Amino acid sequence: VYYSRYLATGDQVLSIALAYRVGESTARNIIKETCYLLVKVLAPIYLQVPTTEKWLEICHGFWTDWNFPNCCGAVDGKHVQIQAPPNSGSLYYNYKKTFSVVLLAACDNNYKFTIVDCGAYGNSSDSTIFEISEFGKAIQTDTLNLPKGNANLPESNIATPCYFVGDAAFQLSKNMMRPYPGRQLEIKKKIFNYRLSRARRIIENIFGIFASRWRVFRKPILMHPKNVDKIVMAAVFLHNYLKTKNDIQPIANRIYCPLNFVDTEETDGNIIPGMWRNENSECLEQIRPSTAHRATNEAYKQRDAIAEYLMTPA
Repeated sequence: VYYSRYLATGDQVLSIALAYRVGESTARNIIKETCYLLVKVLAPIYLQVPTTEKWLEICHGFWTDWNFPNCCGAVDGKHVQIQAPPNSGSLYYNYKKTFSVVLLAACDNNYKFTIVDCGAYGNSSDSTIFEISEFGKAIQTDTLNLPKGNANLPESNIATPCYFVGDAAFQLSKNMMRPYPGRQLEIKKKIFNYRLSRARRIIENIFGIFASRWRVFRKPILMHPKNVDKIVMAAVFLHNYLKTKNDIQPIANRIYCPLNFVDTEETDGNIIPGMWRNENSECLEQIRPSTAHRATNEAYKQRDAIAEYLMTPA
């Protein structure tokens, strides 16, 4: 009860303690212990690293739902605001001039987290946050069970590896596609950026659901960073658990994520913004765009090949 109220409302621990007539330290300890147990129990069930077959299923889902081929997930990062930790100097002080820890996450096509990395210092360089994260290292060392080799894009002879999609905060590589930079772009590049942004909407929607349902993320979390990590991870597992249970309900009975709560597409291709966009989630701050330009020629060629493919009848 203590933890669910704290997470769902964002109330101060002291007010929760007074409401249940317990000491503040008792309430804090209960919240910490509950976080630990939730992570321990739910992690093996609701946030396992996908198998190769699951990655291929996710790729198919992104193609059928958002018309982006060979995409095995959308990636984004957020600064989760916290109170200034004692004796931490500028470790957690980010470019927004607030204190934070960094949450990196990838998702599938069904609004569920697939990979989550939380705990990087808020002052980490924008160009290296992904590279130094466990998530980034797992991609570099090929330990994510991603499909081996190249796969043909639907109804074509063009083959590419499976990859994630991200915004300008991430560096271009064969496993990470980002938009073309600039404004005055040729039509091929504009279409690529438009399709990529459609696929990226999934992770934007997830963070929107996350902040609107778990209101503790609507303001700075008044906990030590090591406890903030536990709170964030427990909320991630609860999101996947509730989204899984939500999806087996009839559409009219879905409470956690109703149909109009996320972005939807009309038959003419226009996107209807989800209701979560009316919520205030400023305490989940966007990662700054990356200034790194060290992509390989292979990555540039792969992006160009996908852009060419998106111009074809297929």
